[in-house]
Amino acid sequence: MADIVLRKLIVEICSARNLMPKDGQGTASAYAIVDFDGQRRRTKTKFRDLNPQWDEKLEFFVHDTATMGEEILEINLCNDKKTGKRSTFLGKVKIAGSSFAAAGSETLVYYPLEKRSVFSQIKGEIGLKAYYVDENPPATEQKPEAAAATVEKAPENPKAEEGKKETEEAKTEEKKEGDKKEEEKPKKEAKPDEKKPDAAAPAPPDTKAKTPDAAAAPPPPPAEIKNPPLLQKAETVKQNELGIKPENVNRQDLIGSDLQLPSLTRDQNRGGGYDLVDRMPFLYIRVAKAKRAKNDGSNPIYAKLVIGTNGVKTRSQTGKDWDQVFAFEKESLNSSSLEVSVWSEEKIEKEDKTTTTTESCLGTVSFDLQEVPKRVPPDSPLAPQWYTLESEKSPGNDVMLAVWLGTQADEAFQEAWQSDSGGLIPETRSKVYLSPKLWYLRLTVIQTQDLQLGLGSEPKSKIPTTELYVKAQLGPQVFKTARTSIGPSTSSSGSGNPTWNEDLVFVASEPFEPFLIVTVEDITNGQSIGQTKIHMGSVERRNDDRTEPKSRWFNLAGDENKPYSGRIHVKVCLEGGYHVLDEAAHVTSDVRPSAKQLAKPPIGLLEVGIRGATNLLPVKTRDGTRGTTDAYVVAKYGPKWIRTRTILDRFNPRWNEQYTWDVYDPCTVLTIGVFDNGRYKRDESGKQGRDVRVGKIRVRLSTLDMNRIYLNSYTITVILPSGAKKMGEVEIAVRFSCPSWLSIIQAYVTPMLPRMHYVRPLGPAQQDILRHTAMRIVTARLARSEPPLGQEVVQYMLDTDNHVWSMRRSKANWFRVITFLSRAATIARWVHGIRTWVHPPTTVLVHLLLVAIVLCPHLVLPTVFMYAFLILALRFRYRGRVKVNSVDPRLSCVDSVAPDELDEEFDGFPTTRPPEVVRIRYDRLRALAGRAQTLLGDVAAQGERVEALFNWRDPRATCIFVVFCLFASFLFYIVPFKVFVLGSGFYYIRHPRFRDDMPSVPVNFFRRLPSMSDQIL
Repeated sequence: MADIVLRKLIVEICSARNLMPKDGQGTASAYAIVDFDGQRRRTKTKFRDLNPQWDEKLEFFVHDTATMGEEILEINLCNDKKTGKRSTFLGKVKIAGSSFAAAGSETLVYYPLEKRSVFSQIKGEIGLKAYYVDENPPATEQKPEAAAATVEKAPENPKAEEGKKETEEAKTEEKKEGDKKEEEKPKKEAKPDEKKPDAAAPAPPDTKAKTPDAAAAPPPPPAEIKNPPLLQKAETVKQNELGIKPENVNRQDLIGSDLQLPSLTRDQNRGGGYDLVDRMPFLYIRVAKAKRAKNDGSNPIYAKLVIGTNGVKTRSQTGKDWDQVFAFEKESLNSSSLEVSVWSEEKIEKEDKTTTTTESCLGTVSFDLQEVPKRVPPDSPLAPQWYTLESEKSPGNDVMLAVWLGTQADEAFQEAWQSDSGGLIPETRSKVYLSPKLWYLRLTVIQTQDLQLGLGSEPKSKIPTTELYVKAQLGPQVFKTARTSIGPSTSSSGSGNPTWNEDLVFVASEPFEPFLIVTVEDITNGQSIGQTKIHMGSVERRNDDRTEPKSRWFNLAGDENKPYSGRIHVKVCLEGGYHVLDEAAHVTSDVRPSAKQLAKPPIGLLEVGIRGATNLLPVKTRDGTRGTTDAYVVAKYGPKWIRTRTILDRFNPRWNEQYTWDVYDPCTVLTIGVFDNGRYKRDESGKQGRDVRVGKIRVRLSTLDMNRIYLNSYTITVILPSGAKKMGEVEIAVRFSCPSWLSIIQAYVTPMLPRMHYVRPLGPAQQDILRHTAMRIVTARLARSEPPLGQEVVQYMLDTDNHVWSMRRSKANWFRVITFLSRAATIARWVHGIRTWVHPPTTVLVHLLLVAIVLCPHLVLPTVFMYAFLILALRFRYRGRVKVNSVDPRLSCVDSVAPDELDEEFDGFPTTRPPEVVRIRYDRLRALAGRAQTLLGDVAAQGERVEALFNWRDPRATCIFVVFCLFASFLFYIVPFKVFVLGSGFYYIRHPRFRDDMPSVPVNFFRRLPSMSDQIL
């Protein structure tokens, strides 16, 4: 049996300073409650002291040394009210078990006190030491239960006795333990039905009677060796389920730990859709309505809920039901009782005709939170019940409400007032958004007829030519055709039939704009000849190129004096066979065509659990004194956007929200961004603030194993004009599920984009313009939602500025090219080493390989593919299976960029910098462009030399090459090809003793060929 180490955790509460006064007299009487691993200790109370000094040591027993680093030590500081019912919360501190030091290396550390909720008013810090001590365990394996029940008992004699002696000692210890359990039993408040049936009997007499039998039987002792610490831990958590320490409940009772995460996917009773996140316990109170003994319906009434220092009120209304749900996060509970009171508002008019409002309490009802039932979906909602309000002044009043303990998976959570997100603020609640459905609108301008060109005061016959173009407008989008010229007309009115046959492509979003406006304009005099409006409801739709849209004639209308100024011949249709790109091409998340008839069924399901963030840096200041962060997360995949609720004023927020997307292509990218909410508050003028970017990550689905959970923390880095800044870490769980391998293989062998992108492709410049147009449409549409998804958020998620010049991105792309070419350089160095006989045995083996290739050429391809198979199969073991690749700061060159280069990247277009700065940047860009220009010239020169060899630009060089080709043809007629390959290979890798250091003859001949460089000015 492995050695067991008994470990004690010593927490020394030293002192606190600068506490918040809570007793109404400018002081506080503080005491500390310390919770660890299901155990609770309390210090003494220091009366009327804002800087108390305790110097008390509290001992805790570590049940499992292996998982001590995952436990949380929580210290809650409270103000002792001798006359009041509840203690006042002064602050709390949470310390991870991984930061505990060994005995002898501990130091005094002052931790700032944290809030329990947004309503808490806390300040000050507490100084303490936390360290652990390891003790030697008893050597007798039969008695760990006695050691667990009586922890302070001294170790027994470790020598092994005979079997009979050991049995007697075991019985004696069991009797002692039974007596101790009988003494401790009245002190516990846990109910018998909360205990495990195999751990202990429900009554003390049964425990006494069954203890000797359990000790005598061989199987029970091993089971009791493991259970007592776990039982004590579970029972303590259940007893303190709604106490001040919520972390143990969160980890042990309502949710599973990270190690238990895979097992939750197979547990059908846990609530289905929340298996990638932690279960966050919430106390739900549904206040339905109130009934008054005196039917006085003229005065409005409201309900008030109080849990410790947390309080909230319902709407104040007359003759209507409230039907409001309130969700209090477990960490916000600092009391074990809930008080619900109903108040009546009465307006009294004084003699001076001023109105005052007086409030009177109709009664109060209290609940013990330890008796609150649990509810886990898919259980039906808890039915509200009538409760009598206790009141001496106005008895007989009732209130209907329901109280239960649930998680964020409860269906009432979304509509509830939430304590961690500021209540019912619309800008802080979780939402799901959908991008508008986008189409390409193709307008083909064919020709015009009967144009009335005589519009100016000058006769048209004096104008030699007239330049015309057609302008089309759909919403804010305006595109123009090329210019065309027509000759002068013979009459004053003039006529002409110019032809264009040109396509104009727009991005249209549902619901469509009402009209497409087509205008013919005269460039000569800058006036419009006429225009027509095409109703979007009459535009036909097509799904492929097999059917051509019908051409239509439309009359052009001029001003009031000219109702008819010609007609125009056009084709117009909505292209359903294209996918409208609305994000950067390298991070696209959807490739489906616009037409529903061409859509394919999904091949899988993407599940994302947004768990939380840690160590976020402050983004803004609150009250002008301290930094704060109100963080939320936005995730985008395909047309679906999700936004989590905003956790106010926390640097370690926990969202624990889970979302799903249908996957139609595995080679797509999920984008997740973290932002600071600045829109839920308004300035003095009533204007909303802007959300601040904190960072983002991307997850490519093709890098994920199917049906596997990836639970990792990703570092989020944001690039600011002052430089790159690490903003913290975000914890994400991702799972890509696909039921069929066949659909995945089919997706990999089919084109990525719909068919129309290949049979009738759009030009690169046109596609880039349409992409940015689609981005602007999506940004504007989501900004009009309620609550709006800010323009800065959408642009950051879609990478709308990736086309803007950036020295940092240019360096990153250059290094990517160098990294790719380094593989070829490695192969070239290896070949050079073979040629120069750096390692003679390797060169000899290459000689033998060359002979084998020449003699057995049919084995070349099988050997190459077999080597590729073996190499890739070997690398399978070393693939990255732990963490999904995300945004790489090193690859992005965020650490090696100069401040001026970053300032240039954040500069708008056109620039707003001073002329001196622009001149320096322009000179730097000219230097880079000069080097690129030289490189392009060298590449062009090599191609021109080959072309000059065949064009007789250098007659002597071409003549030499012609004679060489003649002799080479005769040679190859005589010499077998295998002999030539073998001889050329041996000549190429000949020994350096037979090699000259000067360039070879073909290289000298090629470098002497002429290029076009000498003809450039």
